[in-house]
Amino acid sequence: MPAPESPRSAALFGDGWYRHALRRDSPHHDARPPQARIELVVLHGISLPAGVFGGSFVDALFMGRLDPAAHPSFADLGGLRVSAHFLIRRAGELLQYVSCAQRAWHAGVSSFGGRPHCNDFSVGIELEGCDSLPYAQAQYESLAALLGALLEAYPVRAIAGHSDIAPGRKTDPGPHFDWDQVRRASAAARSALPPFD
Repeated sequence: MPAPESPRSAALFGDGWYRHALRRDSPHHDARPPQARIELVVLHGISLPAGVFGGSFVDALFMGRLDPAAHPSFADLGGLRVSAHFLIRRAGELLQYVSCAQRAWHAGVSSFGGRPHCNDFSVGIELEGCDSLPYAQAQYESLAALLGALLEAYPVRAIAGHSDIAPGRKTDPGPHFDWDQVRRASAAARSALPPFD
C-alpha cells in the first residue's frame, strides 16, 4: 500500500504538496512515524481574533510570526507552535502550510477509534470560521475539491471534526458546520475511485 510519502496521485500531490493550493512553508512540522499512512482527515475551524475573518493573523500563527501584543486575546498564543496542512479562507482560497508527507501540528492531544496521536496519521484542514456562524458556500466547494484529491491520493478511511478527536477540549468546526454536505461530497468522490490495495 502507498505510504504518505508516495501518494497514489503524484500529479496532484508532488512531494505531498497539492498543486492547486498556495504554498506557505510553516516551520511547525516534523516527520511522520515510519510506515505511517494518511487514514484520517481532521476538519477544524479557526479565526483570529475569534469571529473575525480575513487579515493575516491566522497565517502569522501558522508561520510562527504572530505578535501576541497585536490583540488582547492573543496573550496566550505567544510561542505557540501550531500548524495545519491546509487553510480554506472564507472566499474559498486554499493555502497549504505543511506537505502531506510531513506531520503538521494541528490535533494536539487526540484519539480516533481508540488510536491516539492523530497527527501521526492525519491531514489537518482548517476552515476560517467560528462556532457561532455558518461557513461560506465557497469554503465547502473548495473543501469538496480538496477532499476528492486527498481521497484519490491517500488511503483515507474517515473524516472527523476536531471536536470528535478531542471531545471536551475542542468544539470546532462547530454546530453550524454542514456535515451532510461534506458527507455527500466525499461519498461522491469515493464512488468514482478504485479502492486502495
